[in-house]
Amino acid sequence: MAADNGQQDNIASAITQVSESLGRLVHDEIELAKAEVVQKVSSLARGTAAVAAGAVCGIFAVILGLVTIAWVLDALIGSGGGNVWIGFLIVTGVLILLSVASFLFAWRKLRVGAPTPTMAIDEARKIRETVTTSTAKS
Repeated sequence: MAADNGQQDNIASAITQVSESLGRLVHDEIELAKAEVVQKVSSLARGTAAVAAGAVCGIFAVILGLVTIAWVLDALIGSGGGNVWIGFLIVTGVLILLSVASFLFAWRKLRVGAPTPTMAIDEARKIRETVTTSTAKS
């Protein structure tokens, strides 16, 4: 009888240890998933901000481009104005470059896709495979 009691105590303590370990493991997996999602959402936020900056620069470039065309036409017609249009053209070019750079940056950041915790999912698969393999051997 005493041997059965000791064996039952060993089994109970083993089950307690396994459940505590699984609890810690699940908690760690949840923390990993949270960290991954935060990182990906942060990248998406930066990409979205870059799109907004690019859109603003693009809008100003269009406006200044139209003003530049107006000054060029004014200079070509000869009613005055001098070479002021060259300054407008330079500013328009700079804004176009900023717009393109912002959109390229945004494209790179937004390529990440949906914020899924792939590392946490891979770890969970490995753990499940380990558990199923070890239970199949028992």
